[in-house]
Amino acid sequence: MFFIYQIFLTFLLVISPLVIIFRIFKGKEDIIRFKEKFCFFSKKKKLGKIIWFHGASVGEIMSIVPLIRKYENDKSINQILITSSTLSSSKIIKKYNFKKVVHQFFPIDHIFFSKIFLNYWKPHLAIFIESEIWPCMFREIKLKKIPLILLNARITKKTFLRWLKLKNYSSFIFSHIDIAYPQNKETRNYLKKLGVKKINSIGNLKFIDNEKYDIDFKLKSQFNKSKICVSASTHEHEEIFSAKAHILLKKKHRNLITILIPRHVHRVNDIKNNLSKLGLKTVNHSEVKKKLKDIDIYIVDTFGESKKFYKLASTVFVGGSILNKGGHNPLEPARYGAKILHGPHVENFTEIYKMLKLLKISTKINSPNQFANQVIFKKNMKKVLKIKKLGDVIFRETLKELNKLINYETKETQILGL
Repeated sequence: MFFIYQIFLTFLLVISPLVIIFRIFKGKEDIIRFKEKFCFFSKKKKLGKIIWFHGASVGEIMSIVPLIRKYENDKSINQILITSSTLSSSKIIKKYNFKKVVHQFFPIDHIFFSKIFLNYWKPHLAIFIESEIWPCMFREIKLKKIPLILLNARITKKTFLRWLKLKNYSSFIFSHIDIAYPQNKETRNYLKKLGVKKINSIGNLKFIDNEKYDIDFKLKSQFNKSKICVSASTHEHEEIFSAKAHILLKKKHRNLITILIPRHVHRVNDIKNNLSKLGLKTVNHSEVKKKLKDIDIYIVDTFGESKKFYKLASTVFVGGSILNKGGHNPLEPARYGAKILHGPHVENFTEIYKMLKLLKISTKINSPNQFANQVIFKKNMKKVLKIKKLGDVIFRETLKELNKLINYETKETQILGL
């Protein structure tokens, strides 16, 4: 099966130039840095200990920011390598201005590129985030005896059943993981069945928040005395769903502005066109220079600024849940005192939503009418303290575990002897 996978990837390499050109045209690839995916590195490796974190996109990268901040001050670490696959995640990393961090795009998962990547960077520890399972890279990491960690591991039932169809192959791949830290009980059970030998449950990294609750008053002043509702991580059709709720709410609250934070920023022009057909006036965040006037929908067309708007809002609808996308992480807006609205499809974050429902922070909706009826305009910060306390515990335990691994002497004595 591994051989077939290699043949398939080799075929993809042949057509990859066409794919890259198409993605550049769509604004999904960096016109210069895409070469990093073929191991043409744009950053230099430093001598000494290198810790490598890999996350697919923005959500995974954001979840490790508190850890990166901590390890920036660790004198035993000379360089922190972060890899990801998306253009948006690379822009997020750049905003933090980390001193020890270098970002590279994750290479194509082929033995040839995996070897080149590892021979160049020579990481002391490889930490993969959530659902990032790459057969060729895992195999090469194992051969080089680099400790491999799956942190904040998440496997859905759908993914598990897919792996289960190739049981021998999946056991081979997952056995390369030295230790996994699942974010929920479901994932723990799946990892065990898939062949991971060492599993330690700490909790979900996304409960952790190291940022101050500081409101951007300049941004707040632009909204003047408007009432605010946020729809975040929206997919196609969910903007219309939110807009219809906005129209209903506007009958009661004439000064209402709905802030849209689309999951994919490159869709902004299409979103604006669709909203204009409903007679709604829109403005892009990047265009705003002064206080807003006669605006219905405020579209966030920039990366990494969601938190600014969560801090202003008392109600946030989290997308990917009306359409069958499995939902998106609701913890960030909940952490800032917002009531969470979501559709019926939240399979990817079942345990988090169970907890939020228990705390009476989240509500399921199925229609624009239900959306409009559930919107509130006052935050509840008392419930937020419970989330923060849990996050603090998870942060301390995660650091404790990773420090054991980072300060290892040999793989056998430290990894297997935890």
